[in-house]
Amino acid sequence: MQIEGQKTLWTMTGNPAPDFRQSAVPARADAVVIGAGFTGLTAALALARAGKKVVVLEGTSIGAGASGTNAGFVVPNFAKADPATVYQKLPREKAEALLKLVGEGADAVFSTIREENIACDASQVGWLQPAYGTATADLLRQRAADWQALGRPVRFLSPAEIEQQTSLSIYSGGLLDESGGTIHPLNYALGLANAVIRHGGVIREGAEVRNIGKAGADWTVSFSGGEVRAGTVLLCTNAYTSGAAGRMGRTVVPLRVYQVATRPLPPETVERISPQRRPVGDTRSNLFTYRLDRDNRLISGGMAIVPLGAFERIGKAVVDRLVSELKLERHPGVEVVWTGVAAMTPDFLPRIHEFGEGFYGGIGCNGRGIAMTAQLGRVLARAALGEPPGDLPVPMVKARTLPFHSFTPIVVSAALAHARFTDWMTR
Repeated sequence: MQIEGQKTLWTMTGNPAPDFRQSAVPARADAVVIGAGFTGLTAALALARAGKKVVVLEGTSIGAGASGTNAGFVVPNFAKADPATVYQKLPREKAEALLKLVGEGADAVFSTIREENIACDASQVGWLQPAYGTATADLLRQRAADWQALGRPVRFLSPAEIEQQTSLSIYSGGLLDESGGTIHPLNYALGLANAVIRHGGVIREGAEVRNIGKAGADWTVSFSGGEVRAGTVLLCTNAYTSGAAGRMGRTVVPLRVYQVATRPLPPETVERISPQRRPVGDTRSNLFTYRLDRDNRLISGGMAIVPLGAFERIGKAVVDRLVSELKLERHPGVEVVWTGVAAMTPDFLPRIHEFGEGFYGGIGCNGRGIAMTAQLGRVLARAALGEPPGDLPVPMVKARTLPFHSFTPIVVSAALAHARFTDWMTR
């Protein structure tokens, strides 16, 4: 699902990565976490802080998956849902618990960064969602009010305020969540890993899990290089489908997203298009996003209807769109293009699966992978510490493989083509 060892903006500008390929794995632990992405590392950190003996097994290397290949947006809400939708789908008490959890996601990320002193260019400056069209503006106005009612620092901005923040006059207002922001995602993942080690955990890279079986009261986890027994197993492998990850990865729709970074922009351009350096993601079906990194590179992304030759084609198209939309004075050029996979659940909500007593999996960030994983990892740790699954704020859903899962990329390509046509018709 990912491209191991690919060059990204984050590998170019990241901190030195520790090598966990030779870590000694004990014969037994209190908990085994499979997957060293944001979800797994956050869960492991919570367990280690609670005094548990935890082992993290990573099939490739830290940051090789979605946690190291995203764009670094920290967005504490749902990509394809809102509070009203959650109230419709869940009982009120469950809905309020999930909304509270999700709304506090960005605060949880930045709190951990401060507590563990993680150097990852953390910037909690807020997140902007401009509304494309008056109907969408009305929807965002109500969404802002719903989040305000839940105590979140969210408000609706006028078209003039959005233009002042972005230089763009095409929007009918927009939503500002002041708790959002940006990070260097690879450095955040490496910082989480170092924090797990400091609190007594063990991380082993290059340890693809091949089998998970019950052995009395324990689970036996067999991986390339050995095996470990534990009372609890947490599966945190996102959209991967190889080995043991398949039982969860095939329950979601994988979306391959290409991220693009330009060469650095001049200061006067930065001041015009992002005076407060807030990340932006609008409401168009063919989403328009942008943010700045610490060196004033613009970062944006897109998807490919046809994957053949996508790196060069998408890189050029994304930067051309930035130039056109933001009316850049000169073309900054493409510095680097990379790719990763997001996992979309059928109902666009996060979920927990129980594969057996003491064996849980968590998935479903739906394009909100940094803030949502911070909370999903904590909830999985709560399950591992013995909290009844029915009391957890994330819905417990039976794992069901999606029919014709291998054909989902074709469906996604068709949906993307339709989205672009819809935006063209709206325009």
